[in-house]
Amino acid sequence: MIDETNHFDVVIAGAGPAGSSLAIRLAKQGLRVALVEQKRFPRHKLCGEFISPECLSHFQELGVLDELTATGIELKRTVFYTRKSTWAAVPSEWFGQSANALGLSRSKMDHALLERARDLNVEIFEEHNAVGLIRDGTNICGIRVKTSDANTNEIRADLTIDATGRSRVLVRHLDTAPRTKADFVAFKTHFTGANVPEGDCEIYAYRGGYGGCSGVENGRHNLCFIVSAILAKQYSGDAQSIMRNVLFTNERAKNALTNATVAEPWLAVAIENYGRFNLAPAEGLIAVGDAAAFIDPFTGSGMLLALECSRIAAAAIETNKGRSFNELADTYSREHSRSFDKRLRVSSLLRNMAFVPFLAESTIKLLSLSTALTRRIARSTRPSTRNQ
Repeated sequence: MIDETNHFDVVIAGAGPAGSSLAIRLAKQGLRVALVEQKRFPRHKLCGEFISPECLSHFQELGVLDELTATGIELKRTVFYTRKSTWAAVPSEWFGQSANALGLSRSKMDHALLERARDLNVEIFEEHNAVGLIRDGTNICGIRVKTSDANTNEIRADLTIDATGRSRVLVRHLDTAPRTKADFVAFKTHFTGANVPEGDCEIYAYRGGYGGCSGVENGRHNLCFIVSAILAKQYSGDAQSIMRNVLFTNERAKNALTNATVAEPWLAVAIENYGRFNLAPAEGLIAVGDAAAFIDPFTGSGMLLALECSRIAAAAIETNKGRSFNELADTYSREHSRSFDKRLRVSSLLRNMAFVPFLAESTIKLLSLSTALTRRIARSTRPSTRNQ
C-alpha cells in the first residue's frame, strides 16, 4: 500500500537496467527514490542478452559485478554470417576492456539490479502499472499507478523518469498523435542443445531481418531475431514458422538450431522506431534508456546504452540540485547527445544496409577480408576513448 502523503525526490517507472541502475545511483546521492515496475521480478524479457565488456565497469560502480560475472557466460567474439555462411568476427577484446562480453539472461541481471536498489533503500513497487501522469499546470509531479488488485494510487515526486523502454509508457501520455505502425517485429526464446561454439555470439543475416544466438546461464542459448512486420504477418506471427521459413534461409542459423529444443515460451514485441526521442518532453519529466534512444540490437550495445544513459542522467541530476528543471534538462540533453548521437547515426546506416540483402551480404564479405575495417566499424558503435 502506498502512503499518499509520501513525497519522493524521484519516481522512476520501469525497473529494467536503465531504471534500476539510475535508482541505485540516485540512492547513493542520498535521494529518496521510488521505483515502479509493472511485473514481479524475476521475469523473462525480450532481449539479445548480450552484455558488452564496457558494461562491467558499470556493474562495478553499481555493486553487482561479482554476482553477475559469476553467473554469466563469457563471450569471446561475435561472428556475423551471410546466408551462405561467409563470416566476419569481432573479438570482444577490441572494445578496450580486460574482460570478455557476457551472456546473461535479463531475468538474472534485472533481478540483481533491482535487489541492489532495494538494499540501498529505494522503495520498490512491483506489480504496479503506470497509468497516468500527475500534473500541476504544465509541470509533471508524479505518476498514477494501478496495482494488481485494481486499486489506483498516486506517487508524487519532484522529478519523474520514464524508464519503460521502447513502450515509453509515461511519455505517451503526453503525445496525442496516433501511434505509428510498427515496421518490425522481434521474437525471443531460450534453447537447449544449440550447435553454437562455446564463447561465440552468432549473428545471422537473411532477407527481411537479422537474428542472434549466444549462450546464457544454465546451459541454454538465447535466440533473438527481427523480421519485417510484413513477413511476421505472412506467417501469422508464429515465431516457430518464421524461424524455420525465414531465419533458416541462413545456412549457419539452420545448422545451429535445427536440432535444438525450445526451453521457454516465445516472447514477441513490435518495434516502431529506432534512434533518439525527446529526452525531456515536459517540465518535471525525463526519459532514460530505450525510452530516450533505441539503438539497433545487432550492435550489441543496447545494454551499454541503458547503463551509460543512466550514469549521464544521475550526473546531471546531481550537478543541477537546487537549480531549475530547464538547467537539468539542458545538461542531460547535451551530454546524451555528446555520448550517443554519432553511434546512433552509424547504427542507422548499418541497419539500412542490414535490411537490403545484397548490401548485408556484400558488407559481411568485405569485412571478412579486412580485419582493420571490421574493427573500425565495430568501434564506431561504441563510446569514444574520451567518453570511457
